[in-house]
Amino acid sequence: MKSGEQRSGLRWAVIAMIAAATVINYIDRNALAVMWPQVSKDIGADKSDYALLVTVFMLAYAFGQALFGRIFDVVGTRMGFAIAIVIWSVSIGLHSVARTLGVFAVLRVTLGIGEAGNWPGAAKANALWFPAKERAFAQGIFNAGASLGGIISAPFVALLFAGFGWQGTFLIIAAFGLLWLLPWLWLYRSDPATHPWLSENERAHILGGSGAEDIAATAAITGYSPNFREMLSHKQSWAVIVSRFFLDPVWWLFVSWLPIYLAETFGFDVKQIGYFAWVPFVGAMLGSLSGGWMSGALIGRGWSALNARRVMITAGGVIMMPALLLTMGAADPLYAVLLIAVVLFGFQVAINNIQTLPADFFGGGTVGSLAGISGAAAVAGTLITTWLVPELTKVSFAPIFAIAAGLVPIAILSVWLLGGRTAPIQSRTHSNQQG
Repeated sequence: MKSGEQRSGLRWAVIAMIAAATVINYIDRNALAVMWPQVSKDIGADKSDYALLVTVFMLAYAFGQALFGRIFDVVGTRMGFAIAIVIWSVSIGLHSVARTLGVFAVLRVTLGIGEAGNWPGAAKANALWFPAKERAFAQGIFNAGASLGGIISAPFVALLFAGFGWQGTFLIIAAFGLLWLLPWLWLYRSDPATHPWLSENERAHILGGSGAEDIAATAAITGYSPNFREMLSHKQSWAVIVSRFFLDPVWWLFVSWLPIYLAETFGFDVKQIGYFAWVPFVGAMLGSLSGGWMSGALIGRGWSALNARRVMITAGGVIMMPALLLTMGAADPLYAVLLIAVVLFGFQVAINNIQTLPADFFGGGTVGSLAGISGAAAVAGTLITTWLVPELTKVSFAPIFAIAAGLVPIAILSVWLLGGRTAPIQSRTHSNQQG
């Protein structure tokens, strides 16, 4: 594309690039789990040590969510993603020289901080580049990148491991993130209001006006962007924060522990993990796309954005619960991973719509911050389950699956009870003036 040349559909190219970054993100974070049977032998570690590494990663991830939420709001989407992916790519590459648990722990910290930026950055880009009726589907494309990363990571890492060992594998996957920067910086010249390649029709479509002259007026009407304290004074913010605190641990249970579950329950080695561990993420990818598409279809039929999101969040929870309970007694590996695929399908239907709520509730200047703080809450919930896993799975993983099933209705209820009745939110001063 030549400089100054305009094209339609640029918003879909932007979200596709973010989805590609998310694929890389998940390959990088899952690599250690897939290769853990061999890495643990080489460094003399056990399952409790793995829980420690997950914990330091998640703590750093929580800090990184809050940090990058603010970074994206300050430096913008283009440079925010560039900073995040450089940090996490360099970190995963340095895993190749780690020989002790302590060094791995330090590198999991820097990896967690960098990888965390992907999520508030995606929420920010979604709010900037898509109108309300398209946001959940765009979020679905982004989340499908996470699922595709889960699909690819196990067999891809197992294949690289067979050819290059775990040290070489870490170096190779680090290169993908750094290479991603080249097309990203070329494509994402600026936000949609000023992007030189964006057609005026698409610009008006994105920003909600009937033409370029309406952009400023549209932003003024819909762009309530409270400061951090004001944001937390709205119960709608807590609907996002609390729901993610309870729901995200289900996802991370399988992202962090699925390879170990397969190894301990069915005696799998790295090669066998590569054969099976990708299956659940197919369900996750389908859930990402269908959940976002369905809520967008409901909005197209005249539903409010908030009601459409809540219905799909509830549907996702209804799908997840029975599958989690059935997984408790799964005695065959194929049956187990198929059930987990159903769980992750339902999870993505729900989380897709939860992650879209910040853009529905607030203007662009607050979306990254709310996405970041809710991501930190998700990590806090995940840390609790992380430390329960080694204690509750000494005989089987059934107890931790039962706990995960119990978290689902709490997350759904929080959206209904705290989400309010309307979106977007107006400032209290504006509301009083209207009254």
